[in-house]
Amino acid sequence: MPPVDRPKQDSYDYIVIGGGSGGSDLSLSLLQRRAVKYGKKVALIEATTKPGGTCVNVGCVPKKIMWHAADTSERLRAAADYGFASATTANANNKPSFDWANFKLKRDAYIKKLNGIYDSNWNREGIEHIHGYARLTGPNSVEVTGADGSKKEIQADQICIAVGGHPTVPSEQDIPGASLGITSDGFFELDHLPKRVAVVGAGYIAVELAGILNTLGSETHLLIRYEKFLRTFDPMLSDVLMDWMGQTGLNVHKKTQIIKVEGQAGSPLTITTDTGKTIEVDTLIWAIGRRASTEDIGLDKAGVKTNEEGDIIVDEYQQTNVPSITAIGDVQGKALLTPVAIAAGRRLSNRLFGPSEFKNDKLSYENIPTVVFSHPTIGTVGLTEPEAREKYGDQVKIYKSSFKALYYSMIPEGHKEPTAYKLVCVGPEEKVVGIHIIGLGSDEVMQGFGVAVKMGATKKDLDDTVAIHPTSAEELVTMT
Repeated sequence: MPPVDRPKQDSYDYIVIGGGSGGSDLSLSLLQRRAVKYGKKVALIEATTKPGGTCVNVGCVPKKIMWHAADTSERLRAAADYGFASATTANANNKPSFDWANFKLKRDAYIKKLNGIYDSNWNREGIEHIHGYARLTGPNSVEVTGADGSKKEIQADQICIAVGGHPTVPSEQDIPGASLGITSDGFFELDHLPKRVAVVGAGYIAVELAGILNTLGSETHLLIRYEKFLRTFDPMLSDVLMDWMGQTGLNVHKKTQIIKVEGQAGSPLTITTDTGKTIEVDTLIWAIGRRASTEDIGLDKAGVKTNEEGDIIVDEYQQTNVPSITAIGDVQGKALLTPVAIAAGRRLSNRLFGPSEFKNDKLSYENIPTVVFSHPTIGTVGLTEPEAREKYGDQVKIYKSSFKALYYSMIPEGHKEPTAYKLVCVGPEEKVVGIHIIGLGSDEVMQGFGVAVKMGATKKDLDDTVAIHPTSAEELVTMT
């Protein structure tokens, strides 16, 4: 059943504003399903025609698919080293030719399939999916504007705001010509591989997009304001990755900011930087951060407080200052990760609609594992070395190892990706408070070690674990 353009009734037990936008897509699905199973009538209001939000449409999922394409390109280049005759043709940068346009069609078709799955799941679970724009009109009321401009106000005992976030772009006043660039959202609308591209930003989104484009064959420039990218990560990770990406041909412009952009949309652009250097590109991508999409959703009418950045202020239970209104996902500005929103949504539904044993259910934001789909990938959980030393001082002990994964034994030296692992331990029992890894397979390795850190594992616990050989991951249980 397709979404309705107008609410079917005047009141509900629970209203969710946002069908997954900003990384909370899956959490909403879980949240609604559990609420319905607790016997509650739920309405979900989504302004777009693409359920699933940022993660499904312009984030995690299509990004990972693009990463797989780039990773496949690397494997094709290594095929001859493993005895396979190359069946690919190279482009101008001596990298396997890539049919971006055809691949985009297949990728977008898969995303559309996911959109349909979301809608079907909501319908199957009895959730009323309303296609419209929602604005709060009070602590328990929402005005829904349909696609035809009609308006209807509905009521609910509880309202959850999950409208997500959006990429930020400099204003034309700050940087003339800034609007000639696109955002990470626009990256997924590109119909061809840019010959020359500049990515602006130093966070994981910028690093991932730059890595994908560079690996697929674009002449890629990454412009960062400071000396390093990924500055909130453990220094070992950014140091190793910056060095390697430079070796692979990525042009990293340190301590560089854009002061103007000249050209026309769809034509080559000239970027002028504060270092006096100009860069000619075909595409400019802004990846300088994201903001909560809290403008014009009626927060003032309901009395919901936000911070200076526009993030909704919530407590440890996802509760706003208004008792009937909660917020989850990117809109609350903390740990902007899809699995975090999933977990927060699950616990919120437990607390609001579950049995008494769930009345204090909440998500701990400590020791959340995460990965960066760079080339090579990064995995991290817990405290960085500087954070641990600031908190624990001389009690900190570091274990480190660097090597080349066995996969690269057949590959020429200049093409062997680095691997580096670090354990951050504290106290006489050497409790593991941080694990930071970079190298082939780190994205998959990290999940299990995230569990270990969450459970309070010590260095001895890792030492007592029999290694799986030959793997890169075994290094984490054999460090001395």
